[in-house]
Amino acid sequence: MAVSYEQVREWVLGLPGTGEVMVAEWGHPTLRVGDKMFASGQPGSTTMTVKASKEEQASLLAEAPDVYAVAAYVGRFGWVQVDLDRVDAGELRELVVEAWRRTAPKKLVKQYDAEV
Repeated sequence: MAVSYEQVREWVLGLPGTGEVMVAEWGHPTLRVGDKMFASGQPGSTTMTVKASKEEQASLLAEAPDVYAVAAYVGRFGWVQVDLDRVDAGELRELVVEAWRRTAPKKLVKQYDAEV
């Protein structure tokens, strides 16, 4: 069963300190903590992009090249593009939460861990 961008958005908006911002130059929503983006996509799309470490990106591409691809973002992180029609929902949720953890202030992460 496919995971939808809207489903991922609902997971994200349940995390402390997150928000959704329309970025005019790209024309799609980005999921953020403050001013830091950790995921992006477009409603109705079959793909979304998630922030990953370079090591995580390499591991995902090696394990499931039909699900993950290198995303076109630059910087010290290894962004991955996820095929929502092929990804396991639990695996994607874990990837998104880990991306949020790397982006969110430690105080928010501790608050989340205390509630879970």
